[in-house]
Amino acid sequence: MRPLTVIGNWKMNGSLASNADWVKTVCRGMEQGMPAGRKYAVCAPAPYLAQCGELIQDCSLAFLSLGAQDASAYAAGAYTGEVAASMLKELHCAYVIVGHSERRQYHQETDEQVAEKALQVLDNGMTPVICVGESADERNSGREVEVVRGQIARQVAVLQDRLADCLIAYEPIWAIGTGKVASAQMAQDMHRAIRLQLAEFDEDVASHVGILYGGSVKPDNAVELFAMPDIDGGLIGGASLNPQDFLAICQA
Repeated sequence: MRPLTVIGNWKMNGSLASNADWVKTVCRGMEQGMPAGRKYAVCAPAPYLAQCGELIQDCSLAFLSLGAQDASAYAAGAYTGEVAASMLKELHCAYVIVGHSERRQYHQETDEQVAEKALQVLDNGMTPVICVGESADERNSGREVEVVRGQIARQVAVLQDRLADCLIAYEPIWAIGTGKVASAQMAQDMHRAIRLQLAEFDEDVASHVGILYGGSVKPDNAVELFAMPDIDGGLIGGASLNPQDFLAICQA
């Protein structure tokens, strides 16, 4: 069984005060009891990782982990502003998002760069959360599966069987931060297509990879989404900023 995984992505939000309130609120809620066999994490902005890591450690909740929102494709060197995966490991990160659509859009990241970042994350003992997804124009023209298959194929070409140690997050770009959401069946159809594509490469990899859904997941749609056979959790954006909403999604 693949564990259901819920990961919050704060994006460029937060403050020392609000971060402390969020972690304490979520820890108190999780101490009241959470569904068994699940994993939870929060990906904070880089300047706040040390603070959030200490707060999470103070909670002593083994199932709540820390994550980062990006990592460099390089191990070290003259790359001003970049953050190496080894640095994230020292801060006790367990997950690192790579290839988020906002990184692809605003920083022109390619699939090949995303795969190199994932390799750095894996080499440092963390789990990359590899994001894929199509734009509104690509879906409206009926090319959504073709686009996502191309993104997955380029990850397979670089990562090979190491994909078994990754998470994939399907995030339809048209549903991120828009309030729109793919229906549970639409999301399931794409998740199934991704898993079948991975099975063409290696059935064992396909059976082990967790595929998360990201795209305006909220407490009122999480139950239906998570009930789908190929949806193994969620990458939660805006709703993760509210600790009560994040808790409700984790309990869905």
